Amino acid sequence: MPTGVYVRKNAVWDRLTAGMAADHAADFAQWLRERRYTSLTIVEKMRLLASWTHWVRAEGYALAVIREAHAASFALIEAGHRPRFRGDVNKDAVETGKLFIGYLEDRGVLMRLPAKPEAPLVAEFAAWAREQCGLAETSLATYLGTITPFVDALGDIPTAYDAVTIRAYMIERAKAVSVARMKGISVGIRAFLRFLIATGRCPPGLDHAMPNVAGWRLASIPRFLPDADIARIIGACGGERRLRDRAIILLLVRLGLRASEVARLGFDDIDWRQGSIRLCGKSRREELLPLTQEIGDALLAYIERGRPALATPSLFITEYAPLRPIDRITVKCLVRRALKRGGVESRYKGAHILRHSAATAMLRHGVSLPGVSTVLRHRSQAMTAHYAKVDIVLLSAIARPWPGRSPC
Repeated sequence: MPTGVYVRKNAVWDRLTAGMAADHAADFAQWLRERRYTSLTIVEKMRLLASWTHWVRAEGYALAVIREAHAASFALIEAGHRPRFRGDVNKDAVETGKLFIGYLEDRGVLMRLPAKPEAPLVAEFAAWAREQCGLAETSLATYLGTITPFVDALGDIPTAYDAVTIRAYMIERAKAVSVARMKGISVGIRAFLRFLIATGRCPPGLDHAMPNVAGWRLASIPRFLPDADIARIIGACGGERRLRDRAIILLLVRLGLRASEVARLGFDDIDWRQGSIRLCGKSRREELLPLTQEIGDALLAYIERGRPALATPSLFITEYAPLRPIDRITVKCLVRRALKRGGVESRYKGAHILRHSAATAMLRHGVSLPGVSTVLRHRSQAMTAHYAKVDIVLLSAIARPWPGRSPC
């Protein structure tokens, strides 16, 4: 498709043909169109590209060093300076420059930069965790975020690890992070030490050298929203424009799905005849949940009237270009926006607050603890019993008899 469809032959066109994008402007517009950018968005992207490439040319950069040009312009924006772009000056031009670099890589004009390689020891752990433990990619990414700094600090020779160095590292990390974050770091590093023990790189028992983080398991009151707030959140997802949001919110508040589970849902996971949803949860466990009429209607409405026509098995798709399957961050942001639209005041704004709310709502409406445990897919009913704290009456189902003498 000719570039002229998107860019009139004016000053913008002159800057495009005079800059480094001269030989690629038409194909870049087509590349954007293939990724479902709207015509108006493409017009804006071409204008921003013209501004950015005009500055790049004025600074003396060539196409071969376009990454250096982008890094220089980004550094100026981050420092609060305004490069002298022609036209409207903002960091959108710099972001469009990054998008143009992605186009050049995709078309083979530029060679893709290789990703920073993981340390061999960390890469071996990642493979072991996937194959032997069935660790989900989201959990694995969290673990690697704690293990990589640990290996960078202590080195990649496990025989040098001992209780003194491990404890010193943990104490130093504890000075800069919260208790909750420290618990997450402990989980990841302890899993890494157990991998080293299992593969014969460390002596047995070294994982016990990890200091415990102060805290009491299940001591807090569950975070949840009352039924009235849940109704307001669902109501804030009405109308044809928010069919996707409504379907996702219902999966979260009725079935207690995790954000990553919603993001991974595909067409093959919905069994319309049997009325069930298949989930691949933690440790690759496949489980079935009921497909209620309410959720089924919301999913059908989204599929028939709201979902973009994108050839992918994933059920939920982003709303704006480039179109692609959503991820758990998308779900989190969607929930945050729904809370704001519904006027719901809550300290906790992530998707997990709706999972907690689903659990407490089921208990308040008479569902048994084993039933809630099944829906939430808890390995231990002790986790489910935690939600009984929201209702004093429900506590009688799990409270142990008083061991002392009977009251007078």
